[in-house]
Amino acid sequence: MSTAVGFIGLGVMGGSMARRLLKAGHRVTVYNRTASRCQPLVAEGARAAVTPREAAAGNAVVISVVTDSPDVEAVLLGPEGAALGAAPGTLFIDMSTIAPEAARSIGAALAARGHRFLDAPVTGGDVGAREGTLSILVGGEAAVLEEARGLLSAMGKRITHCGGAGAGQTVKACNQILCALNMIGVAEALQLARLGGLEQKVVLEALAPGAGGSWAFEKLGPRIAAGDFAPGFMVKLIQKDLRIVQELARSLGLPLDGTALAQRLFADNEAHGEADLGTQAMYKVLGRRIPA
Repeated sequence: MSTAVGFIGLGVMGGSMARRLLKAGHRVTVYNRTASRCQPLVAEGARAAVTPREAAAGNAVVISVVTDSPDVEAVLLGPEGAALGAAPGTLFIDMSTIAPEAARSIGAALAARGHRFLDAPVTGGDVGAREGTLSILVGGEAAVLEEARGLLSAMGKRITHCGGAGAGQTVKACNQILCALNMIGVAEALQLARLGGLEQKVVLEALAPGAGGSWAFEKLGPRIAAGDFAPGFMVKLIQKDLRIVQELARSLGLPLDGTALAQRLFADNEAHGEADLGTQAMYKVLGRRIPA
């Protein structure tokens, strides 16, 4: 069944996710702050909106994939926000990565305007977004998720109801810990392989199926071996996410030493002008620490 969707945010993830909805036969209106990013999707059948408010008008569902909590608040609740253009009962699905408390606050504000809300951050990287194999982590009412499941299945292979409002974002915080610490392991292992005189591609083939294998090792390890540091997920974005993780952990009294180490390593990337590279650029940090 075709659904009319307003889609806000066409970055590395959002553009591919909106394209998956188009390919599944949904009617999609797109908005992006940099309007030129709408054009490839318009060529494929989408309609472009000039404001988030216009993107919501006439659509049953509004999906947002933007950078941080203030950005979600702006595009949904701001002066030209989508909430102002949406009919009562519209379903808002925020698939950004933001703080759990922000998700609850935004959901409450939308509910006060007569709308419904799910927080549904994703994991699976740029490849998952292109191929429609993302894992979608959903917080909110189970009945509302069931209503949206068919739409979400165009973008994701696994859709998990994590709990009430904000629960999707809490699970995403857990995911980002795993991503960051896995990246430390991948970078250290491949640097050790290189310095030990091994062919990195052979090490990847040998270890990927074993107990030490991971998504990061399988997907990002080959990029490291090929010297490819183009972003599937940028250093500056994982740093934003890890700040959310640490804020949540502090509120719960939990010290996260491994996460703090990852933040320090990624901060070295940022200090060397590598904030827009992929997270696999942590490998470069370790390389700079090797004595000449």
